[in-house]
Amino acid sequence: MSTHHESASDTHHAHSHGHEAGHGSFKGYMTGFVLSIILTAIPFWLVMADVLDSKLLTAVLVMGIAVVQIVVHMVYFLHMNPRSEGGWTMMALIFTLVIVGIALAGSLWVMHHLNTNMMPMTHEMMMNMP
Repeated sequence: MSTHHESASDTHHAHSHGHEAGHGSFKGYMTGFVLSIILTAIPFWLVMADVLDSKLLTAVLVMGIAVVQIVVHMVYFLHMNPRSEGGWTMMALIFTLVIVGIALAGSLWVMHHLNTNMMPMTHEMMMNMP
């Protein structure tokens, strides 16, 4: 049984035993900020400029960039890495990715089925529109 207790001084001066938290730097915050701006501008441009002919491909790219942006925010602003807090922040990152994946897949499933089942429009129906 270990009787060693970490002092605040040891923890502050990086002499902690496996519970060190990630600390951000100005460079790290600026890198995250620039990446978040780029990862916001690209989907905006894809949608507003109607760059791709395929709506499905545009939606997949926007969702993929959204997942990348979530990871960028977690790494650069929440300082999640495999070394911090004994690996528990990496578990939180994995859990977040699973939840985001479920939310994106569920949202697409709901939107697809609402479009299919709630908006059945035939050519004849369109001809009779006022």
